[in-house]
Formats: sequence, structure tokens, C-alpha cells
Amino acid sequence: MKSRLVFLLGFVLLIAISSMPAHWIPIDGLTVIEQRLIGIFVLATLFWIAEPIPIFATSVLIIVLELLLLSDKSFILFQNLSGRADFGPVLKYREVMGTFASPIILLFMGGFFLAMAATKYRLDLNLARVLLKPFGSDPRRVLLGLMTITAIFSMFMSNTATTAMMLAILAPVLAALPEGDSGRVAFALGIPFAANIGGIGTPIGTPPNAVALKYLTGDNAIGFGVWMAFGVPYVVVMLLFTWQVLLRFFPPQTRHIALDIRGRFQKNPRAYLVYGTFILTILLWLADSLHGMNSYIVAMIPVAVFTASGVINTQDLKLLSWDVLWLVAGGIALGLGLEETGLALHVIESIPFDTMPALVILVLTTLVAIVMATFMSNTATANLILPIVAALGTGLPAIAGMGGVKLVVLAVALACSLAMSLAISTPPNAMAQATGFIRSEHMRKAGLVVGFVGLLAVYGLMIILKQAGFFPVAP
Repeated sequence: MKSRLVFLLGFVLLIAISSMPAHWIPIDGLTVIEQRLIGIFVLATLFWIAEPIPIFATSVLIIVLELLLLSDKSFILFQNLSGRADFGPVLKYREVMGTFASPIILLFMGGFFLAMAATKYRLDLNLARVLLKPFGSDPRRVLLGLMTITAIFSMFMSNTATTAMMLAILAPVLAALPEGDSGRVAFALGIPFAANIGGIGTPIGTPPNAVALKYLTGDNAIGFGVWMAFGVPYVVVMLLFTWQVLLRFFPPQTRHIALDIRGRFQKNPRAYLVYGTFILTILLWLADSLHGMNSYIVAMIPVAVFTASGVINTQDLKLLSWDVLWLVAGGIALGLGLEETGLALHVIESIPFDTMPALVILVLTTLVAIVMATFMSNTATANLILPIVAALGTGLPAIAGMGGVKLVVLAVALACSLAMSLAISTPPNAMAQATGFIRSEHMRKAGLVVGFVGLLAVYGLMIILKQAGFFPVAP
């Protein structure tokens, strides 16, 4: 019943905002198209927060509403039949529908194909078995090992899939720990926290990174290898800090722990093809400046190889995370609308950001991002905030002088991935909560500390990158 009320409320707000007198909205010179887009934005925000329908369905709804209300092929009653001067520029329907096939979507699809093939041929499980051997049986070192492997996998696989796999590996260990051992909490939290942090390391590691790439083009573009050059060190620092936080809050009382992962690498032609393609794709991503292909084109190689060879068949294709792809597509469409109609720039001009120091703007936008992502999907948060932030970076001389679009978009995207203090903050957190070994206060206490320090580390990273000349500075 509550979901139905929220659903109806969303459309009531859309109709009300789209039809109310323009002067009721505190933005001067608002066009009809911009006013309709505000209604769509409010509906998307409400639906992404309250989730009366799945969040991916909200993204699809955004695209359809833009086609019906804002495009050059919109429903006839919503077209500018009277020739109103204040109607505003409409969106090209091909561009709106093209968000389903955006290069960013294909980049993520390539990552999904790699993850699916790795799981199908047990590459992920066997890598975990091999890579955990050096960490021995000391619970503290085993925890670091599990977090390290989780972070590495989450750079190239879905954070949710990585968490599911690692929690399955961890389940017998958690059950073997004595009742009341606080180390259980450390292990149960270490997996989702490492998955959330690890995704920051690559452009495909987490959806907010993919959304950020939409605004990092031209002179602001960041290659796959370049992203990893600063992303991986950041992940390492935050992983070590998180490890110490968990040990401080929930120290293991057992001195020996057995981690028995059984299995062996498969030795058949298709398995070797998966291993080779996995290695080749990652190497090509890292060396994009040498071979000339960008990360989007490289991402299509595993898609072509695995489908042509039968590694990924029709049944496997049905298991692809289409909901994530559609979710990102909706965010891209919303950003397209905000940019092409001029609404994002219009909103920025109506708020006295030009009276604020650039550093204050950066801190405010990242704080808003991490707070919103704590209570709703970090992808939805990125979809809502990044278009406006990108307009800030373009329109404000203070931001342009500090580093422009590249700096603020990157900082906000990273901030979105640091929200992990509630079970609802990320799917990995929810999965860890479902183990029954942790309580809400455990996640809240550790998550707030990690998120706060992570945000400070983002500011530090931005300073380092700025000093290294990474951000273009306006003359």
C-alpha cells in the first residue's frame, strides 16, 4: 500500500511541477522543457529513495518520460504546437534512446562478461585459493588476505557478486570461530567494506565510476590505466586503514583459523581461453595509451570472444545483470536532459555558488554525495548529483581554476562509494547483515569512521593530483 501511494505521489508531483506557473519555481527564465525536466527529476529522486518500484525500473521510466515529454518526437499534445518562445530546446530522441547503448554501458557489459566467465570456469574461486595461501592461519593476516582478494576481485567484478562469492568462502570459517568471538564481526564486515572500497580502483569497479566517465571526456578524459594509477594506491591505503579499524573495534580472540578452499584450475580449451582473454583484456586496459584503443573498445573483446566461442551461451546471457545496465542508462539519460536543456547550468546560476570559495563547494558536494548514498543507491546518488556538479565545474571560474569538471566529478564519484554505514547503503552491506554475525551498530560504528577518513583521503588525493598537474587549470 505504501509503495502505491509513493508511486502515485511521484506522478502527482510530476504533473503539478510541469503545469504550475513558472514564477512559482525560484529559477528565473525557466522554459517549459526545463520545468518538465524538474518534474522528472523530482519523480526520479522520490522513486530512487523510497523505491516503490525497482531502481532500474525508475531509470527506464526516466528515459520513457523524456521521450514522451521532452524529445523532438514527443507525444503531440506535449509539442510546441503554438510556437511558444519560452518552450526551450527539445532533446533528440535518438540521443535519449542511445543511452541504452552508451559506450559506458558497453564498458560495464565487458566487465560483466569477464566476471561471468571467471565464475563459470571457477577462475575466481581458484585465484582466491592461491592468493590466500601466503596469509597463513593468523586471524589478523587472514582477514587482511580476504579483504585484499575481495578488493582485487571487486575492481573487475560486480561488488555484489564478489561479496556473495567471498562470503560463501568465509561461511565455514565464521561458523568455526567460538561463540562470542568479536572476530566474527571483523570478518563479516571486512568482506563488504573491502568490496565497496575495491570498486574505486578501476572505472568499471562500481557504477558511480561509470556515471562519472559520462562527464570526463575530451581534455578531462581519464584512461583505464591512468585511473588505476591513482585509484589502486587509494584503495591500498583505505584497505589497510579499514583493516586496522576492524581489528581495533572487533579484535579476534582466536589465534589460529583454518581456511580450507578446495578446487583446482580447469584444464580444457575453453578454460584456457577464459584465462587468456581475462589477462589480455586487463593488459589492454592498462596499456591503452600504447595501442590506441580506449577502454570501451577493449571491453568488447571479451564479449565477442566469449559469445563466439560458446564460453557464454544463451542461458548465461539471460543471467547478465541487465538491471545494473538499465540503472546506469537512466542516469546517463537524466544527465543528458539536464545538460542539453540547459537546466543544470540554469540551476547553478540561480544559486550563489560564485560567492563561495571553491574548497567549500567541493566539501559541500562530496558531503551531500556521501550522505545521500548512505540512504539510497550510490548509483542513483551519482546519477542525481554528477550532472549538476559537472555544470558547476564548467560554469564557475573558481572551480575551473581549482581543477574544473575533472576534479569535482572525480571527487564526488569517489565519495559516493564511501557510504557504508547502513545495511541499505550498498548490496554488499545488506548481504553481510544477512549472515547474522553483525548488528546494525557494528556496521554504523565502523562504517562512519571508514567513510569519514575515506572522504578526507579523497581530499588528500585531489591535492596530490592537482600538485602533479593532473587537472587542467583555466588560464
